Amino acid sequence: MTETKRMKVDNSANPLETHKVECMTVQVYDQRSQMGAAVAAQVGQKIRELQQDSTRQVRIVFAAAPSQNELYEGLVQEQGIDWSRVCAFHMDEYIGLADAAPQRFGRYLTDRLFSRVNPGRVELLYGLEDTEQECRRYAALLSEAPIEIVCLGIGENGHIAFNDPPVADFADPLQVKAVELEAACRRQQVNDGCFARLDEVPTHALTLTVPALMAGRHLYAIVPGASKRSALQSALRDPVSTACPATILRTHPDITMFTDRDAFGL
Repeated sequence: MTETKRMKVDNSANPLETHKVECMTVQVYDQRSQMGAAVAAQVGQKIRELQQDSTRQVRIVFAAAPSQNELYEGLVQEQGIDWSRVCAFHMDEYIGLADAAPQRFGRYLTDRLFSRVNPGRVELLYGLEDTEQECRRYAALLSEAPIEIVCLGIGENGHIAFNDPPVADFADPLQVKAVELEAACRRQQVNDGCFARLDEVPTHALTLTVPALMAGRHLYAIVPGASKRSALQSALRDPVSTACPATILRTHPDITMFTDRDAFGL
């Protein structure tokens, strides 16, 4: 890593360290709560900035994972956002999970964010049996106008959305596709407490592809916790390749990664 800057901590909103890794800015916070507050403040500021154009509907893709909890709690508290001018998408969904299942990503986002701030438009992705039709439908919605903001995390196997190493494609011609989940990805869902046993975790899902995520104009990656340390180090140090799909994030022209001491390994 290059251009490392160490700073004294005189405010909980200040990172312990800031690094520049190729195009990506990495902010490291002492506590996960500080990290969450910081990313919520920066995403909120970006939304307000974009909404200075009164004709613009801000289109945002949100991840659904425990790593995003602090971001969404912070966004609910942000002032001055006109949520009626936000169009919200999410980036992946299990195939075949019951509509009432608490693990559905659409439900997670609705409970933690959408029902609390009431975006003007919410476009949910559904894990239907006719996956090809659902992929085409959602891709058409994504293509209506540019995506301004993408809020995402990194999986324990280095995935972004459900683009696990075996299925990630940096030149994918699709925007949304059905994928088989790698075993490490499914184990993470158990490690995160989302499922009690591995055999309960669905084997397939729908996901936005890597090019669809990278097409967002402003990316915010949130990567807390010791369980992400190996994946984070690979994302920051390994050659850019689908062996660790998150390495591609370093090439985005406007991305900030937020992490904590546990994940970064200070």
